[in-house]
Amino acid sequence: MGYLTLAGAIAAEVAATTAMKYSDGFSRLWPSLLTASGYVVSFLLLAQTLKTVGIGTAYAIWAGVGTAAIAVIGLALFGESLTAAKAVGILLIVGGVVVLNLGGAH
Repeated sequence: MGYLTLAGAIAAEVAATTAMKYSDGFSRLWPSLLTASGYVVSFLLLAQTLKTVGIGTAYAIWAGVGTAAIAVIGLALFGESLTAAKAVGILLIVGGVVVLNLGGAH
């Protein structure tokens, strides 16, 4: 159940960050409200996740998957370019999360 809650936290964070781009520096009401509510939901779900998943593992997955997802969304929705450095960075993020999870239980 913890990883399902974590997936929800990641989805809320990614939605909030994407909405932030559409908020135009918080000058547009609805994207700004979506940003704020998305981060609140994300933190609430992350806090629930920490009841059953270790903090290092949960945060690494939350931050890493969120960062990689936003990088891909930047490419798909906002026309950002994919450079070799960005591709390597995304792979390193994903690899880091995998390595932390392979570290095993405490």
